[in-house]
Amino acid sequence: MTVVAVSEDPEQRWDDLVRFWEEMEWPEGSKVEIIEGIVTVSPAPGLHHHAIAASMQRPLYSVIPRNWSIFQTQAIAVPSRLGMLVPDLLVYPDRENPESDTHLPATPAELVVEVTSAYNARHDRITKPAAYATAGIPLYLLVDRWAPDGPTVTLFGEPNGDVYQPLDSVKFGEPIKLPAPFDLVIDTGEFPET
Repeated sequence: MTVVAVSEDPEQRWDDLVRFWEEMEWPEGSKVEIIEGIVTVSPAPGLHHHAIAASMQRPLYSVIPRNWSIFQTQAIAVPSRLGMLVPDLLVYPDRENPESDTHLPATPAELVVEVTSAYNARHDRITKPAAYATAGIPLYLLVDRWAPDGPTVTLFGEPNGDVYQPLDSVKFGEPIKLPAPFDLVIDTGEFPET
């Protein structure tokens, strides 16, 4: 077991958490995030998880500017929420000379996508959207494979404080439209359900 001593000063505490996150040797292939000040280690996502992300990534490339990127494993920092989050998809305007080679600031992101897994659904439904909204990320797409009423895709936008407004929600198999700057219809019929 590893114990980390962190300062009570919020800025120093954030710096200590980031340093620990960056310097610790984590299990290969794991997803390591800081969620509300707690370092969280999750197993690598499974094949269906990756298939959903890939089926969204391909059409997104056709509508984004050439100087934007789409990442599947890029960490973004939300220091005010003590968060270092790794969305399943991140659409991000390219930045020259980033401050860090391990993470990017969350604020410039245009879209984040989370695909739930059985063990992380609560974070993807509650904790992470609060951090993404706080950062002012315009759009959050939640692909909830484990929703109580069956697999759904929900688009959130209009961040205000730490809350998003739901803009649209569909069951797997129905299309969902991403608004400007994307103006793209995602065919959720391609998503594997399990």
